[in-house]
Amino acid sequence: MINTGKLAGRTIFITGASRGIGKSIAVKAARDGANIIVAAKTAEPHPKLPGTIYTAATEIEQAGGKALPCVVDVRDEAQVVSAVENAVNKFGGIDIVINNASAISLTGTTSTDMKRYDLMNSINTRGTFLVSKVCLPYLKRSPNPHIVNISPPLSMKPIWFKNHVAYTISKYGMSMCALGMAEEFKDVGIAVNAVWPKTAIHTAAVEMLSGPSSSDYSRKPEIMGDAVYALICRDSKSVTGQFLVDEDILKSEGITDFTNYACNPANKDKLMLDFFLEENLEGLNLQEQLINITAQKKAESTQDTSKSNLQIEQIFTAIEANLSGELVNKTGAIFQFNVNGDQTDTWYLDLKNGKGSTGKGEPSQPPDATLTMDSKNFFAMFSGKLKPASAFMMGKLRVQGNLQKAMKLEKLMQSLKSKL
Repeated sequence: MINTGKLAGRTIFITGASRGIGKSIAVKAARDGANIIVAAKTAEPHPKLPGTIYTAATEIEQAGGKALPCVVDVRDEAQVVSAVENAVNKFGGIDIVINNASAISLTGTTSTDMKRYDLMNSINTRGTFLVSKVCLPYLKRSPNPHIVNISPPLSMKPIWFKNHVAYTISKYGMSMCALGMAEEFKDVGIAVNAVWPKTAIHTAAVEMLSGPSSSDYSRKPEIMGDAVYALICRDSKSVTGQFLVDEDILKSEGITDFTNYACNPANKDKLMLDFFLEENLEGLNLQEQLINITAQKKAESTQDTSKSNLQIEQIFTAIEANLSGELVNKTGAIFQFNVNGDQTDTWYLDLKNGKGSTGKGEPSQPPDATLTMDSKNFFAMFSGKLKPASAFMMGKLRVQGNLQKAMKLEKLMQSLKSKL
């Protein structure tokens, strides 16, 4: 999307702007000559995540904007107040707030410790409320004030809660802030909206979560940067209280070709859909219905039932043949597989001890990750037809325990693709 210059001289307070989506929004606005407050915790380089508030500030200034890097933990009220005061002293006010900072843990209730629960809700919901609250006096003086929360549309469908209720609560808290504040401040002309991606966005955090191959099925953060840019360039009185999707915003701007946003343009039509979107759920529901119809037909034949069981045994036979000390050293984890379907079975894969081993039943040591899924999806995943990250995000795969270690299985699955 081409820059319009509408944000020249405007001051934008962006949380979590040292990398990923936050930085993409910052750099896009900077091309107009905007002033950017880079509010994030990372002042020193992270061992696994690239970017600091200072490297982001450099990119912003190289793009044509002005930057004020501020060390801000959005859980700390004093740090937020100080950063806002410094921004006002330097630039004279605040016109736009982007609540992007977020913590994620896609874990079920029993696997979510309270420290992680508190972290997500303190950063996501409380941080969004706090930053918005502190900036409000200055937003009221702006000629075109906007608050944008990077959070999903609200929905009470159980599917969005069942696999990661703590995370959903925290992200929906951000969306509830948008809903409530939009109505509360409509009369003073402050637009408050939420924006969410249609597909997975490839960021350093997502790569940590689901592995480097996730980029092949994700879009670049720039699509969110362009979408948010288009939104905050609009008259604040014309759009508020909306739950918007990046692709839809850009379509309304006349953009129809999204090829360049794909990390791998060759896979532009095979992108991993993001969860929390009803439009994605409808498509997935249709797919699930077709799978269920096929499964019912297969269940009528004992021969097909035997074939399904044979396929699962075939998978573990192939895994056994591919085990090595090198694979054990790289993975360092024990997995338990609970396979449901025509016949419920439990299998294990030990990639922590010796040269590795597999077998039927539970492992002799507690598993690092327990993966639960239907036998059809299980075979599809290990034969390379279904990506683990896609299966997880679509609710086809449940993971208890260490999610990062579970996603390391993807390389093993790729090696088995030609053998199954």
